[in-house]
Amino acid sequence: MIQSLVNNLIRVVLLCISFLPVVVFANALEGVRVWPSPDETRVVIDLKSEADFSYFSLSEPHRIVIDLKKTSINTKLPISVTKSPVLGKIRKSSPPEKSTSRLVFELKQSVTPNIFKLSPTPGGQYGHRLVVDLPHTKVTTAAPSAPQSDTKVSKDASQLLGNADIVVAIDAGHGGEDPGSIGPTRKYEKHVTLSVSKKLAAQLNAIPGMKAVMTRRGDYFVNLNRRSEIARKNKAHLLVSVHADAFTTPQPRGASVFVLNTKRANTEIARWVENHEKQSELLGGAGQVLAKNNNDRNVSQTLLDLQFSHSQKEGYKVASKILKEMGKVARLHKKEPVNASLAVLKSPDIPSVLVETGFISNPAEEKLLTTRSHQDKLARALAKAIVQYFEANPPEGTLFANRGKQIKHSVKRGESLSIIAQKYGSSVSAIKSANKLKSSSLAIGQVLVIPGAGAPIVVSSKVNTVETKEITHTVVKGDYLGKIASKYKVPVSDIKRENNLRSDVLKLGQKLKITVSLKDLPVRKHTVKRGEYLGKIASQYGVPIQSIRTANKLRSDSLAVGQVLVIPNK
Repeated sequence: MIQSLVNNLIRVVLLCISFLPVVVFANALEGVRVWPSPDETRVVIDLKSEADFSYFSLSEPHRIVIDLKKTSINTKLPISVTKSPVLGKIRKSSPPEKSTSRLVFELKQSVTPNIFKLSPTPGGQYGHRLVVDLPHTKVTTAAPSAPQSDTKVSKDASQLLGNADIVVAIDAGHGGEDPGSIGPTRKYEKHVTLSVSKKLAAQLNAIPGMKAVMTRRGDYFVNLNRRSEIARKNKAHLLVSVHADAFTTPQPRGASVFVLNTKRANTEIARWVENHEKQSELLGGAGQVLAKNNNDRNVSQTLLDLQFSHSQKEGYKVASKILKEMGKVARLHKKEPVNASLAVLKSPDIPSVLVETGFISNPAEEKLLTTRSHQDKLARALAKAIVQYFEANPPEGTLFANRGKQIKHSVKRGESLSIIAQKYGSSVSAIKSANKLKSSSLAIGQVLVIPGAGAPIVVSSKVNTVETKEITHTVVKGDYLGKIASKYKVPVSDIKRENNLRSDVLKLGQKLKITVSLKDLPVRKHTVKRGEYLGKIASQYGVPIQSIRTANKLRSDSLAVGQVLVIPNK
């Protein structure tokens, strides 16, 4: 009897439990990645399936709260953000209901976020994502402006004096959320393009009368339309977009230069590049921005008709010169400019070219493209071609247009004769002689005559850029992502991105690939063993023998067993 009552009681309890609400998590938050850039901080939330979300803002202190419905959190929170001017921390908070996960973005100032969903990419690099863009500038309502006069100032002071710089916008392809093409040994296109672009910028900035402007200086994503806007804002005379090609098979190799043609691409490779650009839009979330710019097609078409013809013609000239110079240091895939319809080339008022430095999908070229010496050669070839183009086609009012003529310079605060001489590629003695100066003293506002320089412009073989290297770190006891990131002076998000980490959990013995600045690499020391010599040690560490000699101030190549050598990073 008692047993029967117990059994009935168990049945009642089980029946009651079956009617209780069950928390079902249809989705999962698998990772959070933060990408600060100069204009905005982008937060990418990786999800198992499409996000069902809502959000609201709070003040005093400023916060953004995002509720992810029917979602569990499978990653480590909170995340402290150090390199963003607007975002301080991302943390969890108590949700309004058990099936919801609540994220709180702690802000340093009031920000209007742009939040949108992204679908999985066709190539499989990413799954479902929720993107939160936090602009770095407050949106203010502009005061009504006074009626504008029809009179326009066509030249600034530097143009009137004939000493304006030629501005070249250099666009390092991809970046941040968008790795670009990935080579057979997992080398990323975005790292190659940034390295070559920095070297090219250094080459151009060393030439009197030229100034380089970069669309990105670090590992972050810049919307495709924004790249052209940066060039236009800086009044660029030319836009050069640097990329590394890829294809579905490893056989293709060699460099190419693409120019705009709004008609159908004229090669299979060009069609692949066009499709790859669409992939990049999905990776970085630029698709929505590009779609917005198609609202007023009549205005866009008018601009295209007015200026495309000139830009295309000049772009073709630049492309031809680049191919000629690159052909001296690298294999060419195509000896003539290739037509393609790409967003970064669609600036009707700025001649633009897209340079594919080689095929990163080819094993031999992947290795070559990540070699510093080859990157130096590519940058110098590009610089030489750009200089040749502007020597033959100097924009009005620039220093290049007035080479061989007398130029006038108005002295500014902080300038000296040596600084002015360097700016114009002249000498202190020549300027003193031309202006009959008895001393080197100058007055602000003083107008100097700069004697014309008729010598050919030489592109230096020396570059001054931050070199990077990919190293492998083996996880040891006590290691965690923050500690490793601090050791190599890189963001945690970079380590997670390069190693496809979905969480912050590490395993003993796990090998992590990290791209680090050479100047930030830990000092290496080597104890000489029996049978070792300089050549063998240099080969072991992949550095030149002369670098080891210089770092250790060796007067001869003789080594002693047990001698400790400092191994330089390059």
